[in-house]
Amino acid sequence: MSSEWQGTMNLKKAIQDLYAEREIIERAITAIEEWQRIAAMIPILPSGRSRRGRKSMGAEERQEVSERMKKYWASRRA
Repeated sequence: MSSEWQGTMNLKKAIQDLYAEREIIERAITAIEEWQRIAAMIPILPSGRSRRGRKSMGAEERQEVSERMKKYWASRRA
């Protein structure tokens, strides 16, 4: 084989490899676009209401707790 023939074969192999790589990339792009489409359909949860920790008490509930604790500590002192 001449070196010119080998060069042509290397170019053909390089082109085949590039086509195969392009196919892989196109499949990856299609998959990512599908994930993006699905993610857009999922509703976003409101972030303000997902607070953790103690719940806040209203004034009336706070007053009930205060009275209950006053009775509790009075009985403990007795």
